[in-house]
Amino acid sequence: MEFKLVILGEGGVGKTSFVQRHISGEFVKKYEPTHGADVSTVSFSTNKGEIHFKCWDVAGQNEFTGFQDGYYIKADCAIIMFDVSSRLSYKQIPIWYKNLIRVSPNVKVVICANKVDLRTRQVKAKDVVFHRKHNLQYYEMSTKSTENYEKPFEYLAKSLLKDNKVHFTKTIAKTPPNVKNIRKTFNKEVFEKALNTPLPE
Repeated sequence: MEFKLVILGEGGVGKTSFVQRHISGEFVKKYEPTHGADVSTVSFSTNKGEIHFKCWDVAGQNEFTGFQDGYYIKADCAIIMFDVSSRLSYKQIPIWYKNLIRVSPNVKVVICANKVDLRTRQVKAKDVVFHRKHNLQYYEMSTKSTENYEKPFEYLAKSLLKDNKVHFTKTIAKTPPNVKNIRKTFNKEVFEKALNTPLPE
């Protein structure tokens, strides 16, 4: 089974690193802008068989906005990512979402907050409300520490196959090196409290 997945978000939020972490286990520290879109496949073994995500890593720079609509055509699912250390990257989420569903209105969407390992977090969990307004799945994660980094794929697999019993039987992604000293800032209690915070008017 193969599905087209588009990965969207501003430049530098960690989209390419996220894909490469799953494919090779390596964490790409140096930021190099994607030109247009990079296409690669991330595969998982599940209790329902092999599932392959054809990942379209779409450039986030303004100079490529005129080409992005074409990448969304026939997308089965999408991950829209922002960086918790950049308020601007979160503010742009509605624009990415609007443009995506204009082309592919039935696409399955996950919103992901990346880089929760950073001490310089600017976007607090309680401030993230866009997914609640639009009834979208949301995960806080870190590509660097691998906190929750397979959750978006697992959710999309269940949604696309319409089966909540689908689960990964083994991880295809390599075990990431050098994560012992990374400070985990993901706090489940804070996250749960944020989910129950009333939405602003």
